[in-house]
Amino acid sequence: MSFIVRPKILLPIKSIDMGKWAVVACDQFTSEPEYWDELKTIVDNVPSTYHLILPEAYLEHDMVHNINKVNNNMQLYLTHNLFVEHDGFVLVERKTPFVKRRLGLVIAIDLEEYQYQPDKSGKIRATEQTVPERIPPRVKIREKAPIELPHVLVLMDDKLDLVIEDLYKNRKNYELLYNFPLNMNGGHIKGYKITETEAIIKRIEDLTDDIGLIVGDGNHSLASAKVCWENLKLSLSEEELLDHPARYALVELLSLYDEGLTFEPIHRVIFNASDDLVKGLTNILDGDETLRLFRKKEEITIKVPDNPFTCIKIIQEYLDNYLEQHPEATIDFVHGLENTKQVVRKHENSLAITMPPLKRDLLLPYIRDFGVLPRKSFSLGEAVEKRYYLEGKRILK
Repeated sequence: MSFIVRPKILLPIKSIDMGKWAVVACDQFTSEPEYWDELKTIVDNVPSTYHLILPEAYLEHDMVHNINKVNNNMQLYLTHNLFVEHDGFVLVERKTPFVKRRLGLVIAIDLEEYQYQPDKSGKIRATEQTVPERIPPRVKIREKAPIELPHVLVLMDDKLDLVIEDLYKNRKNYELLYNFPLNMNGGHIKGYKITETEAIIKRIEDLTDDIGLIVGDGNHSLASAKVCWENLKLSLSEEELLDHPARYALVELLSLYDEGLTFEPIHRVIFNASDDLVKGLTNILDGDETLRLFRKKEEITIKVPDNPFTCIKIIQEYLDNYLEQHPEATIDFVHGLENTKQVVRKHENSLAITMPPLKRDLLLPYIRDFGVLPRKSFSLGEAVEKRYYLEGKRILK
């Protein structure tokens, strides 16, 4: 059985305003509730995926009530027939404020073949370490939900563009499902219906013998889906195990080498850093590449290994140990070099540790040989470039 299946995808009926229907992934702008407050004024009292998700900016606010409200809204949308079901994949063409084109393919993956725990193997692997305490709240949101709305991005090692790029070249042959501007400066999106899926699945399967796909974004959401499935399957018959909709998670698949896929490291800033932190890093790191560290008025260069993923792992393991021994120190994960420098300039006794430029062709070999990377190792684009909730799929019979 393949680790990819052809899903029955739910899209809103034509009378719904798509510009208000789609909203950005719930784990974005978590420290900026004003973003979500502004979005609410745009979509209030109209059908929107905003009413079917729980933004993490509000996660601690009356969680039980909000989860029940989300699940009730999902059922309400189903009862009032606000969805149309499409059998097949969706080819996604996305334009963002930062890139002219990014291509994806909405598919369903088999959660039986997905593993996020380092000591287990599967055709689909997590790329970053999951934080255990982040999973239970997401499980509570999903476990009684009748449908799912994905923001997970998975990656395939398709150097020759044999799959998605080839589909895009023939896009005029496919039905256009949607074509509209995304709200809140998210860019523009088009979606094409792909009904002939068997050959596509075979192409993806043929890309590798062991690891088929790796999770680029949404590791915790997919891990939560896995936990929900593992809990649910205990009560299912053998026949139900094969075709229960909760076994299959909807995701967007991208090529790791798509030119529109921004692939950037996430930098570290240590607050209340002691003078021995730089010395400690210098002692454990060595190699042919260099890395820059910043204090408020000082730039420091240290030698590091040439494999960026090995470098990130060594640094994060050292920082975890350092923070345990220095309770007065704290860490922040910052996107962008200039933003990182700005944070350091604003805070006395802080130290910025920039992470090395990433090499895409080394990511899958690293995951294959060493397992998951530390949390917050890399990012796929800016916050507004993250996946917008648009397609859905039933997960309860």
